[in-house]
Amino acid sequence: MTTATSLSTLDWGKTDLDSIPNIKTALPGPKSSKYHERCTKYFKGLSGQVKLFPVTFESGEGCVLRDVDGNEYIDFSSGIYVTTLGHCHPKISEAVGKMASTLMNAHDFTTPIKTELCEKLAEVLPGDLNGFQFYDSGTTAVEAGLRVMRAASGKNEMVSCFYDYHGKTYGGVSLGHIRSQVYGRVRAPGSHMVPRPDVYRPMWTKADGTIDTDQYITFYDQYLDKGTVGDVAGFCLEPIQGWGGTVMPPDDFFPKLRQYCDEKGLLMMIDEVLASWGRTGKWLCMEHWDVVPDIVTIGKGFGNGFPVTCVAVREQYKESFEAISASSSYGGNPMACAAALASTQVIEEENLNEWAVHLGEVAMKRMGRMLTEHKIVGDVRAKGCLMGIELVKDQNTKEPFDEAGKLVYQKAFAKGLAWIPAGHILRMSPPIVMDEATLLKGLDIIDEAIGETAKELGYGC
Repeated sequence: MTTATSLSTLDWGKTDLDSIPNIKTALPGPKSSKYHERCTKYFKGLSGQVKLFPVTFESGEGCVLRDVDGNEYIDFSSGIYVTTLGHCHPKISEAVGKMASTLMNAHDFTTPIKTELCEKLAEVLPGDLNGFQFYDSGTTAVEAGLRVMRAASGKNEMVSCFYDYHGKTYGGVSLGHIRSQVYGRVRAPGSHMVPRPDVYRPMWTKADGTIDTDQYITFYDQYLDKGTVGDVAGFCLEPIQGWGGTVMPPDDFFPKLRQYCDEKGLLMMIDEVLASWGRTGKWLCMEHWDVVPDIVTIGKGFGNGFPVTCVAVREQYKESFEAISASSSYGGNPMACAAALASTQVIEEENLNEWAVHLGEVAMKRMGRMLTEHKIVGDVRAKGCLMGIELVKDQNTKEPFDEAGKLVYQKAFAKGLAWIPAGHILRMSPPIVMDEATLLKGLDIIDEAIGETAKELGYGC
């Protein structure tokens, strides 16, 4: 097992398991329901997780969330992969507050804090990823990254994978799995999607039944030759598919795709808005496979809740930023840079990348028991604090069990676990400052909810 750091210096984020979770009312509580009714009179377009469990959160500290009725929950969502270092980390709150009272915005003029952040990024990122632009949302960063791809390559077509998620603008949606007529009845011109290796649900296998990654690369070569107009800039992929259900690639996939891109003169853009900055135990998830992308988007946990994202490019592509009108109104503002720099420093000072890897190992061992004890659990996976449990009607046919996913989510939430639904796949992203005991208690709650759901739906244990 990985040797991991002690979190004794982060007592603010530790959980008193004798009192947390602490559920005082039926859920959602009366105040939560009242606030939700008042708010949704005007506020529309809610996520699925809110619709399934409409509580009203009031405050958070470390790994604990509190609603307006005084109920306290273990946080297994991190604000959907955002508060990687827990809620209201004192060092980050202090850094943002200092800049909020000093300088809030200076457009894209140079500031000392921006300079320090750029220097730190160049220090911690792998390879020669040393050209940066900052933005205020993941989608905006993705769109900027796609423009850099076109500028750097002189080409226009893009290739992504089935079940990818790259945001909710037209360009991002065209390379993702979201389907909505409001984006148009066709994808943006030049947008292509291909199958992605999924170890649990492989499309191509070898004689021994294991996934055949080479067949995917062969198909990509055939598709680019026959299915495009020959103007492909490159691939835009997630390292691990988050919205798609924490889908992990086989370990040989990205090294082989990197080699293929190099041989064909294609760029590789990796969308790490969700998976970067400690979430999987590395600055970039791609570091697990020793692969350096040409372009990478960084976000969510980058500012631990403050809206700040980054597009990073390799040395030879830095000047492409000049061709795309790269600046933005809010990108790189002093508060954003302070949040990102403080988050980076905390991860370094507390050795939290290492700790996240350790928590992932602990989670896999505990979830492995669920896999053997529950008939409706088909697969479990984790890389650092990016975790998933896939629910199926039959472990042999692997038929997705959406009804079970909904019930498990609601039952666990009612027991005091705030987390993320995804149809039949249960998604978990606890803060990487969480202690082992709290992680295990959260997983115990999920285990209990799975058992109750299986019994209720007639699938035993």
